Amino acid sequence: MVKFHIHSDSDIPASNQLYNQMRFAIASCQFPPGQKLPSTRQLAMQTGLHRNTISKVYRQLEDEGIVEAQAGSGIYVRTQGQDQDIKRVTPLVEQRPEAYKTVRQTVDDLLKQGCSLSEARELFLAEIDWRLRCSARVLVTVPEQDLGAGELMVRELEQSLNIPVQLVPLEELDQVLSRTRSGTVVTSRYFSLAAESIAAPNSVRVIPVDIYDYGKELQYLSQLKEGSCVGLVSISAGILRAAEMILHSLRGDELLLMTAQPSDRYKLEAIARSASVIVSDQASFPTIKIVVKACQEDIIRPPQLVCCENYINTSSLEHLKLELGLD
Repeated sequence: MVKFHIHSDSDIPASNQLYNQMRFAIASCQFPPGQKLPSTRQLAMQTGLHRNTISKVYRQLEDEGIVEAQAGSGIYVRTQGQDQDIKRVTPLVEQRPEAYKTVRQTVDDLLKQGCSLSEARELFLAEIDWRLRCSARVLVTVPEQDLGAGELMVRELEQSLNIPVQLVPLEELDQVLSRTRSGTVVTSRYFSLAAESIAAPNSVRVIPVDIYDYGKELQYLSQLKEGSCVGLVSISAGILRAAEMILHSLRGDELLLMTAQPSDRYKLEAIARSASVIVSDQASFPTIKIVVKACQEDIIRPPQLVCCENYINTSSLEHLKLELGLD
């Protein structure tokens, strides 16, 4: 055990002598982090000091964050470094200690790779600045022939990200990007290569997203009785074409399919009167309900209305939030 010596004939108060010796013993790892320190009784027997004086020294060390008292156990040396740094930095660091530890570890890794602190700082700032500029403007792009799909994406992105999102036809993307040097282009994976070829020369990144697999809806439709009439409604003409092909491959001619976009009132009314099930995207659903209600006098049995949960795959939304720093 470390021996502490108190000189009774010294001009330095005994409590200061013990405090300085304990601080040196801890700093020199004679008492390493996590080790239990001698009890006040043990130190009183060793130094001849009163236990109240020793308790005063321990309280001073605890106030400085050097030791910590654990109820019913004793006094222990605190792990110095990260916990202490958190106290001396910003309130945000105190709020997110785990994130701060990750930053420290990343900086340590960069230094081990040969980076200087200035270079590490520049790398961090460059990445953060890039992401801030990318999240400042989000553009959704799809071919002009199917802007409905883009409208669905804009609708869901604005709701999920809580930021403004602009819809740009793929044919006009080059012209729009020529007037900006920051932002992120979001598109379906189907059109990502075309979008990247336009965005790359403008130093604008493209993030492709996957669409929802419609697993629950397809499972429901696969169980319908043969001869059932199914109405499909979407603001996206491309979705309607894809849905027709998928359902035909799933059920062949067993189901009678009717499709319409919400702007086509005539077709919507025909679907409302004939279909036993109507499946629609969220954007079209309010219109479907209005049309079905308006046609209820001509309907013997009201159709079952099914609203698809979303258009963009949930994991793609989470990835996009992370890339934009919005998670």
